[in-house]
Amino acid sequence: MRGFEFHAPSTLKEVHNLLAQHGENAKLIAGGTGLVLMMKQQLVVPDHVISLANVAELSGIASENGSLRIGALTTHRTLEMSDVALQGASLLHDTYKHVATIRIREVATVGGALTHADPAQDSPPALLALGASVKLANGKGERTVDLADFFEDYYTTVTEPDEVLTEVIVPKQSASAGAAFLKFLPRTADDYATVCVAAVLDVDASGKCQSVGIALGAAGPTPIRATDAEAVLQGQQVTPEAIREAAETVRAAVDPTADIRGSKEYKTDMSVVFTRRALEQAFANARS
Repeated sequence: MRGFEFHAPSTLKEVHNLLAQHGENAKLIAGGTGLVLMMKQQLVVPDHVISLANVAELSGIASENGSLRIGALTTHRTLEMSDVALQGASLLHDTYKHVATIRIREVATVGGALTHADPAQDSPPALLALGASVKLANGKGERTVDLADFFEDYYTTVTEPDEVLTEVIVPKQSASAGAAFLKFLPRTADDYATVCVAAVLDVDASGKCQSVGIALGAAGPTPIRATDAEAVLQGQQVTPEAIREAAETVRAAVDPTADIRGSKEYKTDMSVVFTRRALEQAFANARS
């Protein structure tokens, strides 16, 4: 790892000043579970590393105006164990408890994972399925970006060099909705999934779909919101046939990369299978 200057500001204003001063020669670090590995491999070689660990205003989970507001420095483990998050969006609880191992979840942060933008991560599909957005801020102001528009490519987001992801805003899951997060792990718990799928499904008493969110990870250069699959179910009776039809549409939406976890064709087939299973489980949870 190449040498660098380390900064530990205690306010967001100080962070903005450091980013304005050092520009693209600086990298922000939160938990460091992604950035440190990339620095060791010299994939990223910043001259300045700016720690967010002491910026208290970036932590916390709150329920406000029908949404969960999650500070960017909130760890995966904190979100997993949060009663506020569980009551507001059970899908988040179900997802974050499956991320890697407890050792990683105790350190990795919600905002850091999103800005790292590894398309094989577990958490982005759940946030996408729930219709989340993120708040980005610099010294001049802030903007809110739908998570569906946040990811651009492998390890690339719309975040500008002088911006900090400060907050994740998640619409609360309907009390009548069912949700599911499934992933296929070919090896150990801290390995990447062959595919992962998050689904949230709200149905009325007759079984008609009132709203639906479906998203996949490890299935392309970015996390994928399966809008065609959602369109098949929206406003329709949720039947086994409809679920199979919806799941089949993801075949055209995914673009996985072949690796030790499977060929492109295998991963595509698994995307269809796990989308169907996630929808079946979400529907069962909604009806129960």
